[in-house]
Amino acid sequence: MPDLIDFDALGEHERYKLMASLIVPRPIAWVTTVSEQGVPNAAPFSMFAMVGESPAMLMISINRLEGDAQKDTAANIDATGEFVVHIPSEQLTDAMDATSVAHPADVDELALLGLTTRAADLVGAPIIDAADVAFECTLWHRLDIPSRRIFFGQVRRLHARTGLVDQQAWRVRLSDYHPVGRFGASFYSGTRDRFVAAGRPVTTSIDSL
Repeated sequence: MPDLIDFDALGEHERYKLMASLIVPRPIAWVTTVSEQGVPNAAPFSMFAMVGESPAMLMISINRLEGDAQKDTAANIDATGEFVVHIPSEQLTDAMDATSVAHPADVDELALLGLTTRAADLVGAPIIDAADVAFECTLWHRLDIPSRRIFFGQVRRLHARTGLVDQQAWRVRLSDYHPVGRFGASFYSGTRDRFVAAGRPVTTSIDSL
């Protein structure tokens, strides 16, 4: 018989540990925002998902702090209604992880880490130059639950590394795309080990998927 765990009998921290270690790997949203005072911020979030395509929508879930305080990312989205979601690649893992460290709200973490940025087209949040992919988003809706604030963002622009997207076939050249995912505890996982399920036609190139 399998182990049966009653989630209603567990505390919040135990539920989090189990879900975050079992629902893996999770894509990572490396989010940039800017405060009302104009200070840029960056932070990674792995409670992140694609929601829909009409309109193009994604979701990031940000935990509340003690006393119902907000993380800088959440406070900045509330203040401006704008953010940029980057998909971090393997070579950016250390920089992405470093932005998870808490700093005072008036500290520009991107400058602190030597990450160069450029202006977005439609939103005030900056785009990290080294990222393969960046989605400019405007806030569509915020959903509050006791432990989290969940932000739904409408994708307004996609910035992709030159050559990554075949704009004739609208396919991503997956053979040259290596994002990282979040695994349990402090672990990350790569995306280089790829395979096709039994019975599915095998294509001649991963870029044809």
